[in-house]
Order: sequence, then C-alpha cells, then structure tokens
Amino acid sequence: MKLRIKGNSVRLRLSKTDVSIICNKGLLKDKTSFGKNIFIYTLESAKDAENLSAVFSDSKMTIYIPEIFLKDWEKNDVIGFDNGVKRGSDELFILVEKDFQCIDETEEDQSDNFENPSKAC
Repeated sequence: MKLRIKGNSVRLRLSKTDVSIICNKGLLKDKTSFGKNIFIYTLESAKDAENLSAVFSDSKMTIYIPEIFLKDWEKNDVIGFDNGVKRGSDELFILVEKDFQCIDETEEDQSDNFENPSKAC
C-alpha cells in the first residue's frame, strides 16, 4: 500500500495483493518508523459505512472503506473510490485506488501492480 499526502488530500494506492487482502480480510496495515516514533496507517472495512472516512489518533491514521465497496473489487474494473470529508471549515479529500503499472520507465518493482489500461501516455 502506497500512501501519498499532500495538503488535505490522502491517497492510498493498492497493489493486487493489497486489494486481495482488504477484500478478503477487511484490514490492511503498514507503518513508517521515525526512530523511536512510528506512524501507522491502515485501511479498514466498515460494515455499515456509506462512504470513505478517516480518523487520526496516537500517530495512527485509519481510512475506513465501506464493506459494500469491496464486494468483487479485486475482480471488477472499478479503479477506486473517493470522498471529501468535511470537518468544520476544512475538508479532507480521500482517494483509495488500484495501483497501475507505470507506462514510462521506472526502476520500481511493479510486478504486483494492475495492468495499466492506457498503453501509451
């Protein structure tokens, strides 16, 4: 699971294995260590949720994804899901999507990424 944060925008990109885990187990977790401090980020299935939401507490960010979104997601052509979450005067934009293989040259291992539907730039 790749995490990208820019301003009030959080984007999770999931490999084939990641999508399979979240669809079948309902929880995907990763962490980044900063010496003694650890930042934990998770994607968790939420049974009765209607849209993506997020919580941040004690150095842990949890993105909740409605269980209904995960039904057949690893088998279908749906790329991802997004939502703007309003908190007071701020809005957090959340995007959870399948990670596609890059078309341009990259040294990153992409063997577990989804085939890119665009064959050219």
